[in-house]
Amino acid sequence: MLDVGKWPVFALLPPEELRLIRQACVYGSAGNEAFYVTVNDEVFALGTNCSGCLGTGDIQNTIEPRRIDALCGKKIVSLSYGTGPHVVLATADGEVYAWGHNGYSQLGNGTTNQGLTPAQVSTNLLSKKITEVACGSHHTIALTSDGEVYAWGYNNSGQVGSGSTANQPTPRRVSSCLQNKIVVNIACGQLCSMAVLDSGEAYGWGYNCNGQLGVGNNGNQQTPCRIAALQGINIVQIACGYAHTLALTDEGLVYAWGASSYGQLGTGNKSNQSSPVLLNLDKERVIEVAACHSTHTSAAKTQSGQVLMWGQCRGQAIVSPHLTHFTCTDDVFACFATPAIMWRLFTVERDDYLTVAQSLKKEFDSPETSDLKFLVDGKSIHVHKALLKIRCEHFRTLLNENEEESIEIQQFSYLVYRAFLEYLYTDSVSLAPEDAIGLLDLASYYRETRLKRLCQETIKRGISEENAITLLSAAVKYEARDLEEFCFKFCVNHMTAVTQTQAFSEMDHDLLKNFISKASRYGAFKN
Repeated sequence: MLDVGKWPVFALLPPEELRLIRQACVYGSAGNEAFYVTVNDEVFALGTNCSGCLGTGDIQNTIEPRRIDALCGKKIVSLSYGTGPHVVLATADGEVYAWGHNGYSQLGNGTTNQGLTPAQVSTNLLSKKITEVACGSHHTIALTSDGEVYAWGYNNSGQVGSGSTANQPTPRRVSSCLQNKIVVNIACGQLCSMAVLDSGEAYGWGYNCNGQLGVGNNGNQQTPCRIAALQGINIVQIACGYAHTLALTDEGLVYAWGASSYGQLGTGNKSNQSSPVLLNLDKERVIEVAACHSTHTSAAKTQSGQVLMWGQCRGQAIVSPHLTHFTCTDDVFACFATPAIMWRLFTVERDDYLTVAQSLKKEFDSPETSDLKFLVDGKSIHVHKALLKIRCEHFRTLLNENEEESIEIQQFSYLVYRAFLEYLYTDSVSLAPEDAIGLLDLASYYRETRLKRLCQETIKRGISEENAITLLSAAVKYEARDLEEFCFKFCVNHMTAVTQTQAFSEMDHDLLKNFISKASRYGAFKN
């Protein structure tokens, strides 16, 4: 499962909000803009909002997520973004929406006016169902359900595929060599476009000075040009970086071509290639390749689940595929790409699978599955004998000698004993500092060293001028030396306020005497 918290732009979102995210995309020149969809199909955006690319109706930065009402309830199937940035998405109904930078008509609305809110791209597309979109720096291409490609926006190098270099203000079908052919996959580099046919053929058009079209030369192409070097090779997926291209075959092989100044081709050197080069991946079958037009980073995932990366990785030039510990290619871009963006709209896969730890936590105090209950202060706590014997030496002895289905506890309060039993299921303590004193007593009685330490940490986090003496007294009583020293130093540092509390006035005589003696040695009573 993708952890979107790996992208810095999400760092301030609370865990409960992160858990609701179903789809997400991080984009922008510094990876400082983010778009996400929740499990309730609500759509939010946050970040620096360059060129109105958040779609919030203004150009105001926002560190707090803002809801995009126009997209709520839409089922989003594809999303891409440019350098401006402009953002384009396709819905499950086949509609296309765009917003953000529009200096080159990349929003496809016939103007060059900035788009502050998502607007449907309608010209020539209303009767079409769009299944995939891809953006270059300032141009956009879209794939229809019947395999047609439409393009619009910046066209200085022929990346729109119209046969000219005039900008294209509205969607126009890319025909020429693609006429009567069925396209199944599209991708864009900064200034080029790529397409894969159902036959496995690959085509490219646009800027080609680094050889990123793979046609064997460095000349720009104003219409789609077939990559002849891949004749007889069945391409199933293509991905474009800033100025390089990766292609995956139906046999799990990877070909690369274009710029390699950062080693992004993975060929072992930094030489550009104008024709496809087969990568050496130690006979690992690859199932996915990844690249993004705003980075010089490359990644791939193998059938065995390994994730490889190469190219520009946190400032380093890695010239050959390097094995990582990641489980998905998206993590490569979160941790090593510059900027830290997402190379695609990522869908977080949710499932009902629970780990062993999650399952145990869920069954704590469950009457349906328990085989033992404790009665404390007239209340029941349902537990499982086997788990208690495994987790606690005290219970191993007690339950081996006791066949009862119910045990009454009188020495400890319900709150404290329940927290103890819950700790055995979860390895964590959630009590107020004052209540943790009682749990500290129990931990000392049952000789639970780790629990005793957790209680001390809980008490330390909650110490105040009002409760410091109470906590100090508890630390002394239960021989928690580290906690005693911590509480004592707190009292000395807040001596005036602490000595005015009720707890200080009611302090045990011997403890008070020792406290004053020790405090004086620390110089607490010097003028």
